[in-house]
Amino acid sequence: MAGVMSGLIDRLLHRRMLRRWGQAADAASAADLETLRSLRSRARSLRRNLDRVIHEAEHRLALPVIGSNVIRKPLGTDWAWRPELWKGPIPVPGFSSVPGKAEIHPGATIFHDCRRSELTVRQIRNTREADIAPFGFRMDVFRFDGSFLSLVVDLPPEAAQGLRLKHLVRLDVIVEMEKPLEIFARLNIKHGPNVEQIVRELPLNEEEVMVEFDLAYSKMNEKRVERLWVDLIFEGPEMNQIILRDVTFSRRPRAEL
Repeated sequence: MAGVMSGLIDRLLHRRMLRRWGQAADAASAADLETLRSLRSRARSLRRNLDRVIHEAEHRLALPVIGSNVIRKPLGTDWAWRPELWKGPIPVPGFSSVPGKAEIHPGATIFHDCRRSELTVRQIRNTREADIAPFGFRMDVFRFDGSFLSLVVDLPPEAAQGLRLKHLVRLDVIVEMEKPLEIFARLNIKHGPNVEQIVRELPLNEEEVMVEFDLAYSKMNEKRVERLWVDLIFEGPEMNQIILRDVTFSRRPRAEL
């Protein structure tokens, strides 16, 4: 009840203030100079705070909404997903001197074999108009004496439910780099005691960076699929900054011929 009354009082005060300043604006052309000078001073003081509110509101409202699950889906998609690392804030947003195996967030793990780690990672807030994902993931790589660097993303159980050889699994990525490098995506499908692997290179020179894994060319046992995960493998990452602005997955049945 107190909250309702407080809201009602706020609205009444707001209407009264609007009416008062409206009257002051109407009377400004006929006001004497002393009154006009006083009105200007009060109006400027009020405008400074109004401008601060408007600036902050426009900045925050222009950002992708935290928790947004808006995903570009091909026609016929029966499952789509954005990992939490790109969807919502994580408890620890950054790590330096990342060890050889480091869980950044449940379901997202960094692997490398450097003797001395000079790798820093951080979740960042996306701010560009083109961004759909609320967050991005940045890796700053300095000296790199290892043979591999990868980010492993575990797909949720829903990705494995009803998975068939007729399915295409699609990975869409928005990526920025300081220097060109190669990125490979490896889809891993655990079925029984076996793991089926399909590797694709991301077409970084194309406008739409995406790859599709056609399960028809795999030896997956449809009846024994347990889980899926994807390795993003970065070739020659030394002295580079890599930003994954968005990572999404989807699947759809292949069109019947």
